[in-house]
Amino acid sequence: MHGKRLGSIGRGIAWWIGDWVNYGNAKFGEKYSRAAQITGYDVQTLMNMAYVASRFDPARRRVPLSWSHHAEVSSLEVTDQDALLAYAEQTNLSVRGLRDELRARGLKPDNRKKKNSDNAEGKPPSDGAKDRVVCPNCGCRLGTDEGTDTAAS
Repeated sequence: MHGKRLGSIGRGIAWWIGDWVNYGNAKFGEKYSRAAQITGYDVQTLMNMAYVASRFDPARRRVPLSWSHHAEVSSLEVTDQDALLAYAEQTNLSVRGLRDELRARGLKPDNRKKKNSDNAEGKPPSDGAKDRVVCPNCGCRLGTDEGTDTAAS
């Protein structure tokens, strides 16, 4: 009985924190460093949680799927997000399976570019920065390497 409750809480944490951070950003302005102090999560993880939460209002979140499933499709158009999440739910796809399905459908999100991709001049970035995406809601620059959502999974 307690394990079931703990599992439910664990699956909701990333959503709750993302919603909380978005609320705080709207009410008080960007305060990721303060939220990091309060929660113990690093700023990048909080930014990722906030971005994914901003892309899925609660009515569109699919309870049987993990936050990481939603994160995989978060940069897509709403219709593509819904179609892929419905497919993942119906076929019981893992996060990796969903990622493979994205590639198979040619819907690999723009923010999941090849690591070490060359810039317009044909040179890799000099600072070694990973690909970044800007959140359309708050303007935050988010890291998008594949390991960024692991703390919230």
